Amino acid sequence: MTSIWVDYLDREFLDTTFKNLVKSGLVNGLTSNPAIFANALKKEIYKEDFEKLKNKNPKDIYEEIAIKDIQKACDILAPIYERGEDGYASIEVDPRLINDAKGTIDEALRLIDKIERENVMIKIPANEAGYKAMEELAKRGININATLVFSPNQAMRALEAINKGPKSIDGVISIFVSRFDRKLNPLLAMQNLAKDRIGFFNAIKIYNQIEEQNIPNIRALFASTGVKQEYLPKDYYVQNLYLPNSVLTLPLDVIEEIKDKELEESFHFQTKHIDAFFSFLTPAGISMQKIYQELFDEGVKAFEDSFENMLNSIKG
Repeated sequence: MTSIWVDYLDREFLDTTFKNLVKSGLVNGLTSNPAIFANALKKEIYKEDFEKLKNKNPKDIYEEIAIKDIQKACDILAPIYERGEDGYASIEVDPRLINDAKGTIDEALRLIDKIERENVMIKIPANEAGYKAMEELAKRGININATLVFSPNQAMRALEAINKGPKSIDGVISIFVSRFDRKLNPLLAMQNLAKDRIGFFNAIKIYNQIEEQNIPNIRALFASTGVKQEYLPKDYYVQNLYLPNSVLTLPLDVIEEIKDKELEESFHFQTKHIDAFFSFLTPAGISMQKIYQELFDEGVKAFEDSFENMLNSIKG
C-alpha cells in the first residue's frame, strides 16, 4: 500500500476539506511542522483562543492550540487507524531542542500525555540527540516520525533507534526531496547534467535501504514534495515516488492536482542505477556528504526561525 498524508493543518481546514479528503479515501494521515503552525496561527479562526489564553506565555499558548488541533486531526483519522490503515497525525517537538536529547524526550512525553490519542506520531529531527530520543520514546511505545532526513546514514541511524521499540509501534522516516533539486539545479545546469533528478533518486536510494531491512512497522515517508520549478507538473514527485509500502506527505496544491487522477506505481530504480548517476556528481564538484549536511542545517534553521517568529507574533 502507498499512503498519502496531507502536509498541512489549520482548524478551519480540519473541519472542512480535511474531513472530505479522509472520507474520499485519498488521504489517510496528516503531518505538521513549526512552519505549518506558524502560518496557521495567522488565521482569524484562532482569535478567540488567543483571547482566552492571553495571560499565558507564548510557548504555552502555542502548545494549547497545537494540541487542540492535533487532537481534532487524530479524531477525524481514528476510524482509519482502527482499521489498521495508518490514520496518524504528526506533531513536532520544539525545534530549539535540536541538540537536547533529554529535553526532546521530556517534551515528547508531555505532548503525548496532553494529546491523549493513540494515533499521534511525535516528529523528531534525525541527529545525535534525536536518535537517543527516538530510541527512548520508541521503547516507551510511542510512534515516531524521524524528520529532516537527507542522507542514507541518517535514515539507517533513525531506523535502528526506532527498531529498539516494540513491533506494536509504527515509525516513518521522513526523507526530504525537493530541497535537493532547488539547491543543485543551477550547478547541474552549468555541468550539462540532468536537473530535477537528485531529489527523487536520493529518496529512492534511501527507500531501497529501508525496504531491504524488512521491518514492517517502519516505512519510508517522502517529504518536501512541493514543486517550486514552474516548468514541472505539481505532482512531479508523486509521479516519481509513488512506491509500495511508503508514505507521500503532500502540500494542498499537490493534493488538489492528484485528487481526480488514477495514480500509478512509479518506476522503481535500483540503487546501482542511482549510484551510477551520482558518480557524475563528484567530477562536477558536488559532494553529496556536504550537501546532506548543508540541507540539514538549513532545514533546522528554517524550522527554528519559523518557531521563533510564531512565538514573537503571539507575544505581540
